[in-house]
Amino acid sequence: MQKYIFKDIHVVNEGKIQCMDVLLKNERIEKIGTNISEKGNVVEINGNGKHLFPGVIDDQVHFREPGLTHKATIHSESRAAVAGGTTSFMEMPNTIPNALTIELLENKYAIAAESSLANYSFFMGVSNDNASEALKVNERKNEICGIKIFMGSSTGNMLVDNHSTLNRLFSESEILIATHCEDERIIRKNYDALKKIKPELSPADHPLIRNEEACYESSLIAVQFAKKHNSRLHILHISTEKELQLFGNMLPLQDKRITSEVCVHHLHFTADDYAQLGYKIKCNPAIKAPSNKAALWQALLDDRLDVIATDHAPHLPGEKEPPYEHAHAGLPLVQHSLMLMLYYHSLGKISLEKIAEKMSHAVATCFQIADRGFIREGYFADLAVVDLARPYRVEPENILYKCGWSPLMHFNFPSSVVQTFINGNMVYENGVIHESNVGKRLLFNRQ
Repeated sequence: MQKYIFKDIHVVNEGKIQCMDVLLKNERIEKIGTNISEKGNVVEINGNGKHLFPGVIDDQVHFREPGLTHKATIHSESRAAVAGGTTSFMEMPNTIPNALTIELLENKYAIAAESSLANYSFFMGVSNDNASEALKVNERKNEICGIKIFMGSSTGNMLVDNHSTLNRLFSESEILIATHCEDERIIRKNYDALKKIKPELSPADHPLIRNEEACYESSLIAVQFAKKHNSRLHILHISTEKELQLFGNMLPLQDKRITSEVCVHHLHFTADDYAQLGYKIKCNPAIKAPSNKAALWQALLDDRLDVIATDHAPHLPGEKEPPYEHAHAGLPLVQHSLMLMLYYHSLGKISLEKIAEKMSHAVATCFQIADRGFIREGYFADLAVVDLARPYRVEPENILYKCGWSPLMHFNFPSSVVQTFINGNMVYENGVIHESNVGKRLLFNRQ
């Protein structure tokens, strides 16, 4: 296996930026220090002017396989991920068929083992009537990232609104429960009321239908169940200022029982952008008024929000067309998430150290991922090399999503991901993807 050594590169890790040498050997980080030398066949990489980040771990993506492969595949979207510095992902169960049994879940792992360039894990899905099957993951707590509950509308049979089912899951699950929190009754009420006065809805109506109340009431219920049973709860894609009162920053992350995620699109877009982008930015939960974006940023920086993710959810361009009821919800984002946060760094909004924390360290801590998420000796060499001075413009020819488009089309990023390493292998370099190696299944350190 090829060995690599970075010389004089700025290592962004655990709250510090230090100019160091880093040696990669046998899939892992062998040594971090100064003036490191290594005998034998080793590729030396000049790190002058570049920054070395721990690879991004995205805890929420939809890679659409099986069943929806006209939109995306695990292979196609993992290619896009590694081109953007994302080295590991956790994928959602609302594929076709829904991943509602251990057998169906393991089928997805088998596909990834053959085709994913990035490291991978998959959530176990839940419906109102499969609690016993879903709880079998307790026996595999070190092999599966978590249980996913859609507490709002979703694909197929995955809306969980039965409180007896919820109570059982929260009381008996021994691993992390991740929730999509939107109240279906409130959403339906808002939709019906709006349709009475406006038969043809517009993109700007989406945050009125899936409003702050729908998000808050559902998140509140999840928090109440978690507190009742001392469950390990992780609420996905927080999108409203009101929900932030449910989260705290008084405990170290590793001691929190209730954690939260914010997605890059809720940190970047606001409801004002529907006028230009229309259904391209329709997603669930909805992108809302600018006051929410400002509050999310503040909560991210003061640690009430714990991790940054994408909720990468590709659809074909024709599937994003009107009318409202036809336009699918979801945005493709995994290729550009790190570069988007580096853009906000250039504006003085977030430090490089905080980016590494929220996109890598904190995700590994939240999910108790074994040997990843940090630049440490002995850890797997999952790394992203960034050039802060090399601009990157999103164009059709460099979009790697199978769907072929991005809501960030023609956006000018001030920085680029120039290399990505996964398990010590260079998988991406300056626009070229190397597909000779596949990623590994994520493992977890849980008692």
